[in-house]
Amino acid sequence: MEMLISSFYKYVNIKEDLNKLREKYLKFCKKIGIKGKILIAKEGINGSVSGTKEQINEFKQYLSKNKIFNDLTFRENIINDYAFKRMLVKTRKEIVTSGLKVDLKDKGEHIPPKKLKEMLDKKEDIVMLDARNDYESKIGKFKNAVTPNIHEFRQFKKLLKNLEKYKDRKIVMYCTGGVRCEKSSAFLKENGFKNVLQLDGGIINYINQFQDSYFEGRCFVFDNRISIPAGLKNPDISMCDYCHVPSSRYINCKNEKCDKFFICCKECDNIMKHSCSKQCKIRVFKRNN
Repeated sequence: MEMLISSFYKYVNIKEDLNKLREKYLKFCKKIGIKGKILIAKEGINGSVSGTKEQINEFKQYLSKNKIFNDLTFRENIINDYAFKRMLVKTRKEIVTSGLKVDLKDKGEHIPPKKLKEMLDKKEDIVMLDARNDYESKIGKFKNAVTPNIHEFRQFKKLLKNLEKYKDRKIVMYCTGGVRCEKSSAFLKENGFKNVLQLDGGIINYINQFQDSYFEGRCFVFDNRISIPAGLKNPDISMCDYCHVPSSRYINCKNEKCDKFFICCKECDNIMKHSCSKQCKIRVFKRNN
């Protein structure tokens, strides 16, 4: 059955009681049968949900009844099954944990995918800056992009010294759907980076419009799919941790006491039974999935 996964975010001052809003959205999502994850904070909303086209449209109409969310934009992909196991709606201090205290009025200017492609086609002197984590950029990134060595977004604020050499150049930031670039672009501008742009809608928006075009490998996503293709001709840029053949198949080690996230091709996975090592292969603490 053909289904959709739809992601969205918006930084906006939410004056309603967050717990009541959480309960209301969770109840509605369960009622119509969609699955996903939504984070709500005083600063806004960030989420991704999966279901049939009819369910997703019903959800979007329901969100739009709240006037602060009636201009939300959505990034969508066709899927064959639910991309999440359950429906979660949670309250947080931030809709993406960053620890960055910035003025979003001075964030980087949004540029559409078409504009970025034109810039890349013309070989303009720009720095493509990845705002994601290292394990995400490991399996996919824009060609020649700067990919910071961070394992969680809250570490981004420690990158200033390493990024100083790009201070006087035009920077185009990108992430999966755009939400992380909002604060990180504002952070750079507050620290003297004057020419900072951000890709509107992130990688998902770009590869939905331009496949096999400047984005190498696969795009990491935070749902059951783990990654999505960026085209039909786009080869893997990462390698299997065992045999070192090109692969982008991320796996969580079956030994739940280990829980290591690693890249493994199908052939090695058949041998290692979803385990990151021979030791984990024989351990008794196994996942059910």
